[in-house]
Amino acid sequence: MIQTIAAFAAAIAIAAGAFGAHAAQGDAADWLKTGSFYLLVHAIAVFALTKETEGALWCLLGGAALFAVTLYAMALGGPRWLGAITPIGGTAMIVGWLWLGWQFLRG
Repeated sequence: MIQTIAAFAAAIAIAAGAFGAHAAQGDAADWLKTGSFYLLVHAIAVFALTKETEGALWCLLGGAALFAVTLYAMALGGPRWLGAITPIGGTAMIVGWLWLGWQFLRG
């Protein structure tokens, strides 16, 4: 299940990045680029780590999705207050990486 979601997340990241590169300007282009980068990196990480703690993987992918979606929404004209939600996704990504690090440390 998580691999399916990661695959769709990667596709969305590529599409949003292409839109940002060819159709957006200013802050919108930057938000699309940043959101796409974070979402794609974390989708790939989920594929690379699918044998690890699934809870950590959900933190990585869910956090990246929340982070990216709020940036995408603002880039497409959504309210700027969504930027206050973006750090929640970033925090979830950090928690996911720390969780994985802890699991590797414990063996």
